[in-house]
Order: sequence, then structure tokens, then C-alpha cells
Amino acid sequence: MKIGNITFDKYPIFLAPMEDVTDISFRLMCKNFGADLVYTEFISCDALVRNISKTMLKTHISDQERPLAMQIYGKEVEAMVEAAKICEEAKADIIDLNFGCPVKKIAGKGAGSGMLQNTPLMLEIVSAVVKAVNIPVTVKTRLGWDNDSKIIVDLAEKLQDCGIMALTIHGRTRSQMYTGIADWTLIGEVKNNARMHIPIIGNGDITSAEECKNAFDKYGVDAIMIGRASIGRPWIFKEAKHFMSTGEKLPEADFSWYLNVLKEQVVNSVNLLDERRGILHIRRHIAMTPLLKSIPNFKPTRIALLKADTQEQLFEIMDAINC
Repeated sequence: MKIGNITFDKYPIFLAPMEDVTDISFRLMCKNFGADLVYTEFISCDALVRNISKTMLKTHISDQERPLAMQIYGKEVEAMVEAAKICEEAKADIIDLNFGCPVKKIAGKGAGSGMLQNTPLMLEIVSAVVKAVNIPVTVKTRLGWDNDSKIIVDLAEKLQDCGIMALTIHGRTRSQMYTGIADWTLIGEVKNNARMHIPIIGNGDITSAEECKNAFDKYGVDAIMIGRASIGRPWIFKEAKHFMSTGEKLPEADFSWYLNVLKEQVVNSVNLLDERRGILHIRRHIAMTPLLKSIPNFKPTRIALLKADTQEQLFEIMDAINC
């Protein structure tokens, strides 16, 4: 599979862009565990054009995480074009356009999945960005706005005609947010459309290596994107890659191995930000990791970890876990 001039091995598995999750330290960790492509947090084109320092930090990347896609969102043609040029100057390998974010503060203002209610503007933005940069442009979107407007099969053809190099489809509508079960049937329909020739990347509810293989086998997608299942579990990429190559589950490591991965995440987060902000940032990973569910009476330990204010406190609690 190729996106532009970037070639991927068979059965590529990507790390989904996630706000407040896919910072450089987490991207590097997932890359080390086998993620074939990583994405930045999604970036406001307006903030990027205005040179907002916090937003500009999201464009800081490392050669060790390549290939890397920078994802931008917005609702104005000129701002999206200018932001795309800034991402190209920042040495992104791919520019991904976000037309899938369902949160109200984004979609409610017409950006993200809000564009599913204004596809002419979406297509205008895509065409303009493709013409403005010399690196591959891709799109991430959803099935449609709601159950009565699942437009993705027709929309996919139009996006391809605009010149994008790959399309990621999350198997939910905007109205579903992250509830219910992702519907992969329409993702498969897009992939099996004879008119489609760009790679189709499937996204939604991939939480295990077995589900990853099933999605490849059943729907024929060119790549799989894993999002929330990687939070607090970056080793899922190692598990999935092993299963795809051998057909067997990766043997479980000792509990201490997984705990050390979480410790490394804490250290990386603190080093990237500072202790206070780093601890706050890593709490989402601690809250969502499946690792704690394997310990007896895990809820008090989980609560204690989420209340810890320092790296020392976190590690003292972790070191006291008996499993």
C-alpha cells in the first residue's frame, strides 16, 4: 500500500489522531511498538495561522516517528490552505484533513464532522489544499451526519476526485459520537467500489489483534487505524502486528513489563511538559489502561493513581501493586 510516495508493508496499522493524547512522546512510543503511521493531535488551522504558541508546538516532530501525518481542521478555505502550507514547512510527511471530529465545539461551528452538512465547502477546501501543497493530502471523516444521511459511498468518490491520496472512515455518524457499535459495512462498500483506487483506512472499535485481522479479512481495507484502544495500552500495536504476521496471539509478558511501559509514559510526559502538567496529561492513560483491571481490588488503586500529584507518588503506588 502507498500514500503518495510512502510505501507501507502489508497490513499496516496506524495510530489515530487524538486530542490531548497523541503528543510526540506517545507517538514515539506507539511507533516503537509497531505503528506504521502516526498522527499529531488535531490542529486548529485558525490558531496555526495566528501563530499561537501552544498550537505551534503540535507541529514539532522527530525524525524517529516518521512517517508522520499532521491533521488540521477548520471551515475556511484560505485558513486551511495557509495551515497546510505551514504543516508542509514543518516537514510533515502527510497532511490529513479532519472532517470527522464530532464534539460540539468543533462540529457545531461547522468544522470537523460539521462539514458533513456542507459537502460543497468540504470539497472546495480539499481541492484547494491539494493544489497548494506538494505532499500527500488525506481525509478522515465519518459515515455521515446522522442515520438518515449516510453519504460516505458517494462522498468518497468526490473526495478522491479532488485529489486526496487516502481516505480514513470512522464507522459512525456524527450523531452517534462515540456511542453504539461502529458500522464497518459501509467502509467495506467504499473499499469495494470499483471506482475507488486510493487506499481506504478503516477506523472504529478495533480493540484487539483479532478484531484487527477480522477487519482486514472481512472488509478488505488497506489499513487499520487504532484510536482509543491504544490509550494506556500502546503495546496493542505490537500485539496486532504479531497476530497479523503469525496468526497467533502474542504471549503475555510479566505484569511488571506492562507497568514499566506506563512508567515510561509518565517519565516522557513529565519531561515533555513539566511535572504538574505531565501528571495531569498522563491521567487519561492511567484511567483507561486495561492493566489495572488485572489486579485484585483495582478501584482503590486506580483512584489513588489518579489523585497522585507527583511522579514520585505515582511510582510509589505502582511499586506497591502486587499482581
